[in-house]
Amino acid sequence: MSASPSIRPYRPADRSAVADVCVSTADEGGDSRGLFPDEGLMPAIFAEPYCHLEPELAFVLDDGGRAVGYVIGTADTEAFVARFRESWIPRVTHRYPPLTGVPRSPAEEMVGLLHTPERMVLAELAAYPAHLHIDLLPAYQRRGHGRALMRTLLAALHDRGVPAVHLGMVTANKAARAFYDRLDFHEIPVADPGPLTYLGRSTVVA
Repeated sequence: MSASPSIRPYRPADRSAVADVCVSTADEGGDSRGLFPDEGLMPAIFAEPYCHLEPELAFVLDDGGRAVGYVIGTADTEAFVARFRESWIPRVTHRYPPLTGVPRSPAEEMVGLLHTPERMVLAELAAYPAHLHIDLLPAYQRRGHGRALMRTLLAALHDRGVPAVHLGMVTANKAARAFYDRLDFHEIPVADPGPLTYLGRSTVVA
């Protein structure tokens, strides 16, 4: 761990490190390898498509040349969903084909999410067209890096004229909720949120 990790734009060479961060935090902030043995699954849904489809809105926390955290997003959720359907799913469907029945495991539930990107478009979120994901390895949490990453993405979205951003977080992840509360995110009521809580805020950084 270097003395001062820094934030920089995502590079294609960061792909494996970003995937590792995703896997290491995908179970309510903890390591997901026990829950999802295929380590490619969660990144294929929640990290890699953003880096591939909208790399200009992907930023990493670099410590000695390795990404140890990231913030990724899209400026336009509806357009992103269309590109996810048209160009991302065909890239990974050979590894994760569509389900032919009811999901029988947490991994199959995730495959179901992969093949239904339209779930990301909710009427209640229309005023928050952008959305994001942010993750940091545990050793880099609670040191101000998450706040700095978030400010970087918010500024990039604001520069593109995007007024507001949302995210969906697992409701049971209390630590994540406390983090977002400190960053002035507020809850967005959604009719049927399932296991998620939706939060949003303006992209204006004070």
